[in-house]
Amino acid sequence: MLKVILLVAVVLVGIVLIYAAMRPDELQVERNIDIQAKSEKVFNLINDFHRWQEWTPYNKDPAMQKNYSGSASGQGAKYAWEGDKNVGKGEISITSSTPLKEITLDLHMIQPFEGRNVVVFSLNEAQGVTHVTWSMMCKQSFVPKLLGLFMDMDKMIGGDFEQGLSNLKTVAEKQG
Repeated sequence: MLKVILLVAVVLVGIVLIYAAMRPDELQVERNIDIQAKSEKVFNLINDFHRWQEWTPYNKDPAMQKNYSGSASGQGAKYAWEGDKNVGKGEISITSSTPLKEITLDLHMIQPFEGRNVVVFSLNEAQGVTHVTWSMMCKQSFVPKLLGLFMDMDKMIGGDFEQGLSNLKTVAEKQG
């Protein structure tokens, strides 16, 4: 009887591992919001890492160490941080910046998990309303695919994006 239970457990674990391995190699998370402000105001809040402190959902550690380098804003701007388990350690840089339209970033997470992701903010203004899309694409190795069976990464990351976009909306609309 114990051999049968053990065999069934091994088969079930094998099925889970095979299923995880067959999951997509890339994860994309995307959220958007409409902001009652000109794209110039919204763009400037995103294109300058110093301004992120006004709206980012990732300031979860008040003692987080921050380091800015490269350009003051736009392409070449870099931001590195190190904090507690809520924020980890990482760096992000703006790889391209098309005024009032799109900002592309390279996100390098170092801790708690190593990973590289492409983050894009797209802006589209019509009649004083700016539609902002925040997206992230990341390659998934086997371990994140396996973890994704038990944790909804889109919901976790997407929740942060929703909070950040809501904060961005509040700040941009308050500035007029």
